[in-house]
Order: sequence, then C-alpha cells, then structure tokens
Amino acid sequence: MTVGAGRRGRWIDEWEPEDPGFWERTGKRIAWRNLGFSILAEHLGFNVWILMSIVVTFLGDIGFDFSVGQTFWLLILPNLVGAALRVPYTFAIPRFGGRAWTTISASLLLVPCVLLLIAVGTGAPYWFFLLTAAAMGFGGGNFSSSMTNISFFFPEGRKGLALGLNAAGGNIGVAVTQLFVPIAISIGTGIHLAYAALMWMPVIVVSAACSWFFMDSLTSARPDGTSYRLAMRSKHTWVMAFLYIGTFGSFIGFSFAFPSLIKISFVDFESFVGLAFLGALIGSLSRPLGGLLADKLGGARITLWNFAGLALGVLGVIVSVETNSFALFFGAFIFLFVLTGVGNGSTYRMIPTIFAAEARRRVAGTGQAETREAANRDGLDAALKAAKRQAGAVVGVVGAVGAFGGVLINLVFKFSLEGGGTLTPALVAILGFFVVCGATTWWFYLRTAFAAERAPSLAYAQV
Repeated sequence: MTVGAGRRGRWIDEWEPEDPGFWERTGKRIAWRNLGFSILAEHLGFNVWILMSIVVTFLGDIGFDFSVGQTFWLLILPNLVGAALRVPYTFAIPRFGGRAWTTISASLLLVPCVLLLIAVGTGAPYWFFLLTAAAMGFGGGNFSSSMTNISFFFPEGRKGLALGLNAAGGNIGVAVTQLFVPIAISIGTGIHLAYAALMWMPVIVVSAACSWFFMDSLTSARPDGTSYRLAMRSKHTWVMAFLYIGTFGSFIGFSFAFPSLIKISFVDFESFVGLAFLGALIGSLSRPLGGLLADKLGGARITLWNFAGLALGVLGVIVSVETNSFALFFGAFIFLFVLTGVGNGSTYRMIPTIFAAEARRRVAGTGQAETREAANRDGLDAALKAAKRQAGAVVGVVGAVGAFGGVLINLVFKFSLEGGGTLTPALVAILGFFVVCGATTWWFYLRTAFAAERAPSLAYAQV
C-alpha cells in the first residue's frame, strides 16, 4: 500500500483487497475503519432525511393546520430531493475522494436542522416548511456516495456483508429518529419541536470531524469515462434500478408514510404512532441478512422470493384496512419492513456480481469489440477491475432511481386518501408492482432458457 507522495488528504494509491496477503496484513484493518465512520455519517444522513415523518405528526399540536395533501407533500419532498442528489453524490466520490466528500456531506446536514429550528420557532408559513423538507433531502444523498466508496474497500467475497452493514447502519437511522425524536420533543411541558433539530447538531459536528481525521480516499475509486459509458449502456443497470424501486423504494416510502398512515387510518390507535419506529428498525436489521443470504444462495433467488413475500404482505394490509383490524395492519407492515430490508441487501449484492459475470462473458469473446480487445490485451484481471469500476458507477444510478420509489409510494398514498379516503386503491397498485418486480427478476436472472443460451461463466442463477 502506498500513500501518494506529496498528496494531501490521506489518498491510498495501491489497494488490492483480492490479494489475501494484502488483505490480512493491511487491507482489512483500513477497510473496517473506513466502514465504521462511513456508517456513522450515513446513519446521521438517514436521521435527518426521515425527520419530517415525525415532525408532521406533531405540527397540529403546536398550531399548524395542514391538510392531508399538504402533509404528504412534506413527506414527498425529502424523498424527491434525496433521490435526485444520489447521482451527483456518487460522482463526488471520484472527484473529491471518500474522506473529503463524507466530511462535506455530513456537514451539510446542519442546513436542514437550522431551517427546522427557524420553521417551528417562528411560526413560519407553509412554503418555508416545504423548503425545510427539501433541505432534509441532503441526508438521502449520503447513501449512494457512501455505498460507492465502501464498495471499493472490500474484496468480492466480503462485499455483500460490508455493503449490507453499511446500508443497515444508515437505514437504522430511520428507526432511531422515529424512536427518539418523540421522546426528545416531549421533554418538559408541552411539545418542543426545536429539540428535533437540536439533538442531531452536535453529533453531526462529531461525525464530520471523525470523517476528516480518520477516513481515507482510494485512487482506484475513480471510475473512468469508459466505465460509466459502458455501465449506462448496460440493460442490467436499468433492470436493477427498477428492482431497487421495489425494495429500497418501498422501505423508505413505507418509513416516511407509516406514522401518518397510523394516525390517519386508525384514529383510535393514534397512540401507537410511537411504535412506528419498529418497522424501520426491523427493516434495517434485516438488510445485512439479505446480503449474507445473497452471498450464500444467490441474490436473484433471494430477490424473487422476497417479492413474492412482499405481495403477500400487501394482501395482509389490504385485508386489515377492509376489516378495520389494526393488529393485522401493524403486523402486516412489520412483515413488509422485514422483507424490504432483505430485498435491499440482495438486490445491491447482485450489482457487482452481474458486472463481474458480464466481464467474464466478454473475455470469452461475446461482448463489445472495444471491451474484447481490452480483455485480450490485459487479461481477465483487467476486465474484472473494469467491471468493479462499472459496478461503482451503477450504484449511484440504482440508488437514485430506487429512492424515487419512495416518492411514488407516498404520491400513491396521497392520491388514494384524497380521492376516496381509503388506502385500498394505493395498496392494490403496490401489490401489482411487486408482482411485476418478481416477474422481472425471474425473466432476466433466473429463467432457464436465459442461462442456457449463455456461457456457464455468466452464472446469472448465482447473481
């Protein structure tokens, strides 16, 4: 390992995690240290990103009278901005390096906290709350840059677990916010929504400082223009983005909506809003399991069964709404959160495996001409390194498109509740979407004819 001579910012020029000697001697310690501080920064990103989901349930208690439609727009905007930021945040890693960008992205979380302090402390108009909600989207962008950065630190055999832990550490920030913010704002007499912002600000400063002083940047985490072009032209980029809408999009969409859905659909059980954090908590903890199962059994298999389970869970929610059963409603949603977590892990694990399989196929002489020539010249190792760079590029796109799924889910809930006062139409639409996602997974990655038509090295059944 060599740190670039005369370069500032803890840049590492030589990084060979696939070399067992390097990994045991040096790589493992550095990789896990960077993963730890990455998890902290990403966790805070989710803390702030999801903050409005709790704030909106208490606005009426301090004198703000927003309609159902206005409330859902406050939930939709953080989703929308966070999703849109994920692509530029991914490109920021090769531009600034993992260490510098993690520091910058963590520091930006102070902006929505300050805006929330002003909004609830001055009786701000609705448009200012919209601005505050939009700024909370900074937290949503952190995910893609963090996942892209960490994907370069770990060898293929440990990537599923590492990415699962990194994502879970971030996702669990949803549960932490939904658990502790209601407690914090209730300290003393009355409701103090300013505490919902103040409680995160010192931790954000600590996280930014830790990122700056203890993280590293990898020169190899610099996808070149060719890698991005090849990745963007690959159909698998867009197939995986679609599937990630069904897994992560569902997780974040349900997380934003769950507290409000309880309050709106089951008025007699409004006190259970405080337990909404359980869904995000369980969904976050199950994400590493999805990555681990994908490492062992193949991501496509886990993803297919996962979508089947998600469809079953939505059927349970539909029955609960029609029968006015809160117990079934809550239980079915918890089941959905478990599966969205597993699916998050399995779909993300599929990405590097798919591009590694594609690289092997191209080396065998069935790929694009320029890639085949490069493979003939540099061999399989070079092709696999290029595949890793392409997978890093894809992470940002898939993360961004998947996050837009949260926007769509909350829009569907909004229109369903405004149009008919019931969740059933929205749930039927979501059920149909899960069926399509399952069919897509089978068609592209598990269909017998698809695997048989290609070289055994493609091995999509193990994706």
